[in-house]
Amino acid sequence: MNEQAYFDILVVGGGMVGSALALGLSRQGWNVGLVEGSSRNALLQEAAEAFDVNSFDPRVSAISVASQRLLQQLDVWSDITAGRHCPYQTMTVWDGDGTGRIQFEAAELRAPALGTIIENRRIVRALFAALADSSVELIDGVKVSGWWQDGKERGIRLEDGRVVAAQLVVAADGAHSRLRQWVGLPTREWDYGQQAIVCTVQTTQSHRFTAWQRFSPTGPLAFLPLMAESGDEHFCSIVWSQDTEEARRLMALDDNAFRAELERAIERELGSVEAVSRRFAFPLRQRHAKDYIAGGFALVGDAAHTIHPLAGQGANLGYGDVRALLDELSRARKAGIPPDNDLVLARYQRRRKGENLAMMAAMEGFKQLFGRDELSVRWLRNTGMRWLNQLGPIKNRIAAEAMGLDA
Repeated sequence: MNEQAYFDILVVGGGMVGSALALGLSRQGWNVGLVEGSSRNALLQEAAEAFDVNSFDPRVSAISVASQRLLQQLDVWSDITAGRHCPYQTMTVWDGDGTGRIQFEAAELRAPALGTIIENRRIVRALFAALADSSVELIDGVKVSGWWQDGKERGIRLEDGRVVAAQLVVAADGAHSRLRQWVGLPTREWDYGQQAIVCTVQTTQSHRFTAWQRFSPTGPLAFLPLMAESGDEHFCSIVWSQDTEEARRLMALDDNAFRAELERAIERELGSVEAVSRRFAFPLRQRHAKDYIAGGFALVGDAAHTIHPLAGQGANLGYGDVRALLDELSRARKAGIPPDNDLVLARYQRRRKGENLAMMAAMEGFKQLFGRDELSVRWLRNTGMRWLNQLGPIKNRIAAEAMGLDA
C-alpha cells in the first residue's frame, strides 16, 4: 500500500456493523477500504468448542429476522450458523413484582424462530472470512490518529503515519466514536444510572429454546439461550441490568453467592444455576447523534446511537442502518451519483433517524414503567401485560415489528 491511499468509500471500524457494510458496498462495485484496529488473524481465529461456561463469548446478539436476511444477502449466514447458534421459538417476559406475564411464540407468527442468539465473535469471523475473498482493502492492526478535510478532500490519518482519503468516510467505530467527535457531530445523551452485568451460566434445566426476561424495580434480567456443539441446552447468556450500586454489590459477590442471587432473580425458571463464567459489567448510557451525516461523512451503528439492552435491539438497529445505507448507495451508483452526494446521505439519515428514535423512546418508556414501584403503576402494568397476552393479533403485531418481518 502506498503512503497515501484513496477509496470511493472508507469504513472505519470492523465490528459486526462496519464489516457488514464494507462487504455489502464491495458487492455493489465501489472501491472500498476498511480500517480495523485489531489484526485480521485475531478476528479470523476460531472459537474453542463449548464444554463449559467459559468457552462462550460473553458478548452475544439476538439477531432478528430482518438482520438475518441482510446476513443471508451478504452470503455469510450459512457460515455463521455452521457453528454454534441458538434459534429461539419463545420469549417469556414477566413482572417480578406482580402476576403480569406475556409470552410470544414463533408458531403464532408462522415463523421458524423469533430470532437467533449468536456470539458476536462468530458473526465477525464469518464476515472477515468473506472479506478475505472480496475486493475490500483491509487496513488492519493499526489505530486511527486523526481526521482531516481540505475542501472536498477528506480522510483519516493512521498512527503509523499513513494517510487515507475517500469520497465518503463512514464511522462504525462504536459508541465512543472518535471520528464522530473529530468531525464535530454532537450527541444527546444521558446516563441510565445502571450497569449491565454479562456472563454465561449453566442451569440444571433446559432453556427450552426460550428467551426469558424478568423485570424488577432495579432493572431487568435476561436469560438468552445458547447451544453448545454437543446440542447441550443448558447454557444461557445473561444480561442483568441493575441500578449502579446494586450492580456493584452483585459484582463483588463470590460465584456461589452470585449464583444464588441469579436463581432468586429468575425465580428458578431454569432450576439451579450450576456454573457461572467470569463476569463483566459496563455502565449504561443512552446516546444519539443529533445528525448522522456531514459533508462526505456518515455514522452507522453504535457510533450514531446506543440503546438500553433490555430488548436486545442494539445490533439490529445497526444492521438497519447498514440496510438503508446500502440501499441508498446502490441507487446512487446505478445513477452515476458519487457516494458523498448530500441528497443521498440525507435520504439515509431520514430513513434511519426516526426509526431509531422511536425504538429508543419505547425502551425508555419500558424502563420507566417497570422501574416505578407505586401500587397503582404495578397494578396497571400487570393488568396490561395480562390483557395484551390475551390479544393475539395485537401481541403478534408487536412481535413481528420487533423481528423485522416487514423490513
